[in-house]
Amino acid sequence: MFGYTMIGAKRLSNIQSCIEDILKHNVEGDFVECGVWRGGASIFARVALDEYGGSNRTVWLADSFEGMPVRTAEDMSDPDLTDDGYHPVSLDQVKANFARFDLLGDRVRFIKGWFSDTLPTAPIGKIAILRLDGDYYSSTMDALNALYDKVTNGGYIIIDDYNAFKSCKTAITEFCRKRQIHPTLQEIDNLGVFGKNSGIEGYACLITFRAGGRGTRA
Repeated sequence: MFGYTMIGAKRLSNIQSCIEDILKHNVEGDFVECGVWRGGASIFARVALDEYGGSNRTVWLADSFEGMPVRTAEDMSDPDLTDDGYHPVSLDQVKANFARFDLLGDRVRFIKGWFSDTLPTAPIGKIAILRLDGDYYSSTMDALNALYDKVTNGGYIIIDDYNAFKSCKTAITEFCRKRQIHPTLQEIDNLGVFGKNSGIEGYACLITFRAGGRGTRA
């Protein structure tokens, strides 16, 4: 109840390993998180980038900063979190959390508003790591439609809610089918998955990054 993030140690470690890899292989692009809550995962990413030599990269935080959106028809398989009183965290509070660790600056950028309104025109260039934590079908699909094509070869897509929200998994499945993408997504823990953008055969294909563990076909 008092933490900066609810994603847990394994998913934080996944962010770190992805950051280490994109820096080791000079993969171009920034870190983008869609759905940030109190900002803890992005705070962690900013520190990791600074520690491992990526201090020139920007961390982008996209969120309504007003809580969860009203569910659409596609979201109805998941619980209504609109008025739970727990998810809304203001932009000022997230900035204060960054400031507590002396991390506010030009390399931390905030995009306030619903994804469907803000992400299509957001001034984000190349993306090395795209972390999706929007829970619902609508939020996941809006983020993918706006940002997927900006993920560079060798970059990563992390899907926090893949095994937590049915509608999130449905969005991933439908997006991949429409784009004729055939991903193998590596499980991070019992909830989140991630994949690497390999750019194989002229289109972006998510592939397993690490051997071991159980892959999941979308």
